[in-house]
Amino acid sequence: MKNKFLKYYSAYKLFFASCVVVLVSSCNQANTINTVNTSPSTPKAVAVPQTFSGDSAFVYTKKQVDFGPRIPNSSAHEKCAAWIIEELKQYMDTVIVQEYKSRGYDGKTLSGKNIIGSINPKKGNRILLSSHWDTRPWADQDSVRKNEPIDGANDGASGVGTLIEIARQLAITKPDLGVDIILFDLEDYGQPENSGLPENEDSYCLGTQYWAKNLHVPNYFAKFGILLDMTGAANATFTQEGTSRQYASEIVDKVWKAGTTAGYGQYFLPDKTNPIIDDHYYINGLTSMKVVDIIHYDFNTRSHFWKHWHTHGDTIDKIDPNTLKAVGQTLMQVLYDELANS
Repeated sequence: MKNKFLKYYSAYKLFFASCVVVLVSSCNQANTINTVNTSPSTPKAVAVPQTFSGDSAFVYTKKQVDFGPRIPNSSAHEKCAAWIIEELKQYMDTVIVQEYKSRGYDGKTLSGKNIIGSINPKKGNRILLSSHWDTRPWADQDSVRKNEPIDGANDGASGVGTLIEIARQLAITKPDLGVDIILFDLEDYGQPENSGLPENEDSYCLGTQYWAKNLHVPNYFAKFGILLDMTGAANATFTQEGTSRQYASEIVDKVWKAGTTAGYGQYFLPDKTNPIIDDHYYINGLTSMKVVDIIHYDFNTRSHFWKHWHTHGDTIDKIDPNTLKAVGQTLMQVLYDELANS
């Protein structure tokens, strides 16, 4: 992911113009439910399972990190992809692997894999959940070892770990809802600052750009989507960023309300912050689908990204199961709210 706030804001405006381990802790919470209230706009009451396990999501996150940096064309990248595919096959009705070649900003040919798992694939009313599973090949925001790849525990193993746990939960509860989990590749092979090459504003999110132009199912459409990016650090804060609000303010309201309903309002803040370019930017711009971004916003850094963004500090010890639980349970709330209104 690139530093998207200021450097790419002009591009943003122009664009608008145009288990593994299953841990016991999940079972201990199984008897607690959060009920969606019945009202004229919600004709049926649906109990929201409270079984999402932050510990299980942590195990899935750590497993990815244990492969090593998941940079394109590497052995770790291939091994991690194979593991993700097998995990999703355990829980999803169908798994599609979209393989493609993309050209990096430096001219290098990159082999990418978008991994797409679906529950109830024949249902028309679909919800899209996504994250990216590759890691940054350079620690360009660090003061040391800038040319070495990062572990990417938060960016983006945390989002993937959360979504695999979502898949596990949905396999248990089997809601009558169409859900697609799309794990995008080649998100973080973007042009570093001071590369010495002509600026390429679209060098990030290559897998998403490919998918948006080559949908994995003809005429695929999701009612709305949610992107996870850097969603595992302790005491994370998620603000309502500008790209999400510009394209899909009603979905932002839906998701942030769900976060509060689920009991995690301290994570999902009402602050409205600057637009960024992330995977959702391209889905919103290249398709008719509306996607919002849940992404860590740091009020204390110059970039306003998490303080260990694109550094060697992005390690598994920074990941907090409590944050994974907050995000995952919020997604469960969103899905079951949608089921109640269907």
